[in-house]
Amino acid sequence: MSVSNRIIDTAVVGAGFAGLSAAAYLARAGCNVDVFEKNADVGGRARQLVTKCGYTFDMGPSWYWMPDVFEKFFNDFGYKPSDFYELKLLDPEYVIIFGKDDVLEIPASTRELLKLFESIEKGSAEALTLFLKEAEYKYRTGMNSLVYKPGLSLREFADASLIKGLFRLQVFTSLSAHVRKFFKDRRLRALMEFPALFLGAMPQDTPALYSLMNYAGLELGTWYPVGGFGKVVDALKQVAEQQGAKFYTEEAVNAFRIKDGKVRNLYSEYHSKSFDGVIAAADYHHVDQHLLTPEYRNYSERYWARRVMAPSALIFYLGVTKKIQKLKHHNLFFDEELQQHAREIYKVPQWPSKPLFYVCCTSKTDDSVAPPGHENLFILMPLAVGVHDDEETRERYFKVIMDRLEDYCGETIRDHLDYEKSYCVSDFKNDYNSFGGNAYGLANTLRQTAIFKPSIANRKVKNLFYAGHLTVPGPGVPPAIISGRVAADQLLQHLGVI
Repeated sequence: MSVSNRIIDTAVVGAGFAGLSAAAYLARAGCNVDVFEKNADVGGRARQLVTKCGYTFDMGPSWYWMPDVFEKFFNDFGYKPSDFYELKLLDPEYVIIFGKDDVLEIPASTRELLKLFESIEKGSAEALTLFLKEAEYKYRTGMNSLVYKPGLSLREFADASLIKGLFRLQVFTSLSAHVRKFFKDRRLRALMEFPALFLGAMPQDTPALYSLMNYAGLELGTWYPVGGFGKVVDALKQVAEQQGAKFYTEEAVNAFRIKDGKVRNLYSEYHSKSFDGVIAAADYHHVDQHLLTPEYRNYSERYWARRVMAPSALIFYLGVTKKIQKLKHHNLFFDEELQQHAREIYKVPQWPSKPLFYVCCTSKTDDSVAPPGHENLFILMPLAVGVHDDEETRERYFKVIMDRLEDYCGETIRDHLDYEKSYCVSDFKNDYNSFGGNAYGLANTLRQTAIFKPSIANRKVKNLFYAGHLTVPGPGVPPAIISGRVAADQLLQHLGVI
């Protein structure tokens, strides 16, 4: 792809994974690309927190799933992930803690996984084989036929093979019902339903299509980029810069000048520049409701208020001055009732009464993220969007979580902290203009899938497109990378480049 006859100037607003991806593809096509980022570092929610006492924390994403999506991105530019960072396959992939002496370690080997299932429930190895075969079909179909579509019209899905396979995709069956057809044991059901937490809805409200996430995790593996997700961010930025993109950090975009149905100028804190096209990879709601005047908005505030949001989160970044023997890299604490916590996120939004939580200890895999003999802990508790967030509440939940964590580990942790920082709803709003303080975007319910998501195209401004976790294909790092590609293609088509 190349631009002929004239130079085309494009802007990308926001430098998370979607913005980095969009910038790389626009620049590859020969466009001049300026990327504006309000924070000091690129990466969005995947920024890193580096402390003076020697810790490096991934501030957000910590699960490296769907490695084929990363490979496809780098292959498009003549690279492979190993040109930029080292990947380690985690084994166990993660552990699920149902109680102090009731722990499932999920092995990386399919053979060992089948043995684990069969040891818990007779016949479940055969059931898992069938379940994953169906999930593989959904994954292959989804990744090859669905996620790269812009979701602008039903005609995009009028593919004979796709229509023929619609029943197998199970769009109208819930993930919960699907799992219960295969497994009876509560622990196996929890294991197969937990990816719904990444999708932002209760398992009974999530289409069974998303069992493809089970295939992604259990069959394609759970990986770790050495040095943390910041290495992946750096890699995408390097690719975009090598293609010619320019980055302006600590420079929020404040407004657009629109004339004759097109963005003509972009106004940031330090620049006023004219552009031929813009991709808004910042928070969609913020751009729609705060950077555009009413006549150019895609949606009303009422529309946004009715969206079902994925959770926010209360996060703690902890530096520990000793090793913690019992923790693995990924630790899921399911020692309380999932349904109750989920209801308090989605149905009756409130601070949870008996929360589940997740602990990531990257120092188990990577010596570079903590001083010698120390541990690096990232603790996340899913939380309803829009709840009131204050320091007193954060401290109260810190005590609840640490009491349970220390009880499970059988040793004190709080007496050995030399770094502690919390992050919650108000921080998501301040740092990312995050709608409702969400951490993950829109929930992947049936009514918010594909063409039912906020449109990737502004219907009133012809050269303005959106990317990120509030539009297609959805939340998560791989979907964000894909979103950037899809938005870039749409803008390039509008500009007549492809």
